[in-house]
Amino acid sequence: MNKVELDGFVGQEPQIRSTKNGNEFAVFSLATNENFKNSKGSWQENTTWHNIVLWSDQLDSVKDQLRKGIRLYIEGRIVNRSYTDKNGDKRYVSEVVGTNVRHITAEISDAE
Repeated sequence: MNKVELDGFVGQEPQIRSTKNGNEFAVFSLATNENFKNSKGSWQENTTWHNIVLWSDQLDSVKDQLRKGIRLYIEGRIVNRSYTDKNGDKRYVSEVVGTNVRHITAEISDAE
């Protein structure tokens, strides 16, 4: 089973793009945080960044609110792909393709 559930904050302004067929999609990063106690008993926070892709059907439900700092709950699947960059080097990327997305009202500001 390939299933991911993420609850985090949009880390950059999403890029809305279209395929040659006119299908819209958004790409952006999402930050999730994990809190834990280290070996000395102090609380630590670890932030993980995820590459997110939302296609038209999921994008439509959050497009009006989609911006840096909003909190999203995303269910999806991990997709690994490769491409050739401008220099001819092969690059690899892992992305979460959202299959269910909800805007959560909490928001962070640039001041935090």
